[in-house]
Formats: sequence, structure tokens, C-alpha cells
Amino acid sequence: MRIIPDFISETEEKQLHEEIEPYMSRLRYEFDHWDDAIHGFRETERKKWYPTNRDVLERVRQVAFEGAIMPYVHVLDLAADGVIKPHVDSTRYCGNTISGISLLSDSVMRLVRADAEKYQQSSTGTTSKENDVDADANDAAYRHQPEAKLENNFYADLLLPRRSLYIMSHTARYNFTHEILANERSLFLGKPIKKTRRISIICRNDP
Repeated sequence: MRIIPDFISETEEKQLHEEIEPYMSRLRYEFDHWDDAIHGFRETERKKWYPTNRDVLERVRQVAFEGAIMPYVHVLDLAADGVIKPHVDSTRYCGNTISGISLLSDSVMRLVRADAEKYQQSSTGTTSKENDVDADANDAAYRHQPEAKLENNFYADLLLPRRSLYIMSHTARYNFTHEILANERSLFLGKPIKKTRRISIICRNDP
């Protein structure tokens, strides 16, 4: 798990925000995510970017990834009172690295060591029909992920400063849940960190 403070400048943050805001502002915040992992959010995926913002994403690729990134970049807009609950991103949808730029607000991300098998979907079988049935069952289980307990466990609370880049790969990506703490629990080294509206620009590589 790596965090790079001031990965983008204030000007670059403004340019990213100005590109996505016209679309995001037309969406309503939602409180029912397909895997029950996010509450108070708006989201989209974007493939085409203005040239200056493409340059920023190319920097992300060079710093965080050993090869190519998925062509669609995930934009997640979390309301001031929104939360991202503990989860491990499914191996069906992304590979060994997840990287995100934090816009507009500081926040605290918590990582908790977890049993990876409880959080992951797999597909077995010899026919596509059997695979589809297995995938549907695993999707249902994934929507109700068990909470990783702090007691007798390895965990870390990490400050994600505004305009920073986080890079979560390999062990951190597969074997730890991650979450964005709600304001009533958002502390870093004993100091309250008030999260306002937060937009994250998230890149992933292929499964």
C-alpha cells in the first residue's frame, strides 16, 4: 500500500473536476449499491478524457502499474455523509492493482486483514451455463460480505490527503478489506479528519 501526497497540483485537480462535474452534477446520490459496499454516492466510467487529464492518467499508469490499465476509468463521487464499507474488490472485475486520485477532500482509509476467500468470487464448471449459475451464486454472496473485525487482527488507518494518489496492490489489494471511514469515526493519529464531498479517480488493471 503506497500513498503519494500531492500527486497532482491544484491546477490539475481543478481540470479533472471541471471535466467530470457537468456529468456528475446531473446524477442523484444513491444509497443502494449492488454489493452493499457504498452509501451516498454517484459514479460513472469514463474512457475519453481531455488531453491534459489524459496526461495525468498516464502518470498514474507509469507510477502504479507495470503494464496497461483498463480503458474505462471509474469516477466515484462520495457525498460528505457517504461511506464506503469494508470490502475487497472482486477478482472478476479487476487485477492485482487498484489506484486512485483523491479530489476535493481528505479522508481516512482503513485496511483490515481478512480471509480473502470470504470476499472473492470464483467460477468453476465445464460449461458456460454452469459457470453462469456459479457466478450468480457468488454475486449474491458478494453482496453480503462479512465485516472484518479489528480485534486480534492486523489493520491500519491511512490518511488519504486531497490530491494524493493511493496504490493498493497484491497483498493489500487481495488480503485486506478497505473502507472510507464516516466522519464520526474518521480519525488519524487521534486527530479528527472531516471528510467533505470526495471524488476519486480510480484506475485498475485487467483481471
